[in-house]
Amino acid sequence: MNCEIKNVAKFFAGRSIFMTGGTGFVGKVFVEKLLRSCPEIDKLYLLIREKKGVPVEERLKNMFSLPLYDKLNEMNPSVYKKVIPINGDTAEKDLGMDPTDRQIIIDNVSIIIHNAANVRFDDSLKHAILNNTRSIRDICILGESMKKLAVLLHISSTYAHCDIPVVNEIPYKSKIDWRDAIKIAENVDDYLLKILTSKYIGTFPNTYIFTKKLAEDVVNYYSDRLPCVICRPSIITNTVTEPFPGWIDNFNGPIGLMVGGGKGIVRTTYSNPNKIMDYMPVDYAVKMFILAIYTRAQKTIEQHPTMIYNVSTYNVKRITLGYMVSASLRLNHVNPVSNPLWYPDASIIPYFFLFYIYFTVFQLIPSVVVDQILKLTGRKPILVKIQRKIYISSVFLFYFTHNSWDFVNNKSLQLLDCVSDEDKADFSVNPHLTSKEDAILCAIIGSKKYLLKEEIDVEKNKRGLRRMWYYHITVKTLWYILFLWFFLHTFMKWI
Repeated sequence: MNCEIKNVAKFFAGRSIFMTGGTGFVGKVFVEKLLRSCPEIDKLYLLIREKKGVPVEERLKNMFSLPLYDKLNEMNPSVYKKVIPINGDTAEKDLGMDPTDRQIIIDNVSIIIHNAANVRFDDSLKHAILNNTRSIRDICILGESMKKLAVLLHISSTYAHCDIPVVNEIPYKSKIDWRDAIKIAENVDDYLLKILTSKYIGTFPNTYIFTKKLAEDVVNYYSDRLPCVICRPSIITNTVTEPFPGWIDNFNGPIGLMVGGGKGIVRTTYSNPNKIMDYMPVDYAVKMFILAIYTRAQKTIEQHPTMIYNVSTYNVKRITLGYMVSASLRLNHVNPVSNPLWYPDASIIPYFFLFYIYFTVFQLIPSVVVDQILKLTGRKPILVKIQRKIYISSVFLFYFTHNSWDFVNNKSLQLLDCVSDEDKADFSVNPHLTSKEDAILCAIIGSKKYLLKEEIDVEKNKRGLRRMWYYHITVKTLWYILFLWFFLHTFMKWI
């Protein structure tokens, strides 16, 4: 292959970057990687909104105090001076930016990274369109005013095209015009829009997927004027290598299932055990984004109107949902969570009626009993509330846990083949380096440390797990005895 990606850090040197979504899960890792591996960047402008009364400067300070940035704090803490918070909101028109800040971006920035998105599956159509579709339109309008613009990276999702079974690294046009969608969101009454939502989004499972597909239409529309590149990551999980293994800050995706199963809260899941899950470690994804930016900058708009990469593990590491659940339960015995509510044991059920029975008997009813005990002892009941969230999540994720897609990633793998030897350590990834079991164990340990805030005392946790096993066997035995007695008592009456 006639290509070479070299001197990536040097490419970023002296350039200013404007990023949205820098305080989200992916954004935090992206910011850390840029500052650590490309320290010669000129400025990194982060669009941040005030949240719950916390100013943007304070939010940025809190972000840099996370364990994720410990390595950077040791290596080069002065690099934080290059990070400039810009007050704004992607849900607002023109990104909610002050005209002065907007002019600073226009005059100085040469790379735009649009990473912000509202990932709530139950979000209203209005808010989803404004946040996920109108925002990229406003980003593109901003880009048209920038004389120095070298690359506009839009981070999409492989699932933006879940209406087709095989997703290639090419543009796909939506049946809905994105301009009409924005006009409707801006002008139609909220109540009426809620009524029309299911009809308007058609076969798409939720408003998030629908508006992310429209967002790609926007990028493709502007790609004859702007140097655009689209990266479509699949399900993003914890770090596996950089800056250290296991970092995670949310319970989304497989992490919630692993933690819930390990704690004994999740006893059954409404899924297809043979469903192939495409999990992409966040540090791998960020490296691919950086390589995509570099490659896009080497091409003219005429050569490639839109460059598209599926950042997935297709034909690299295929994990079924059944394997993930069984492996996580097995590995939980090697490194158990502390203080499980019950002995970990989860089943995968693809039929709703059966799932509903199992969920009610083995999750909901025990949670009601435990909550009543908590009330009697003066503590706050929480389990029924958690189970409600688990049930709603299971129903919302039904579409994704019962269907499979092929996210073809030939162009993405070609990027990795092009990385020069001198840049491989910092910017290349080896998806074969970590086994499936090691990746799951890394996720379990990371969630224990960074989500549950538990001390890694393996022997103590193993003793607690054994104790819970005895409780589990005792209750199970009593349950079978009670069931057998009831059956025999009823049977004797019949005869």
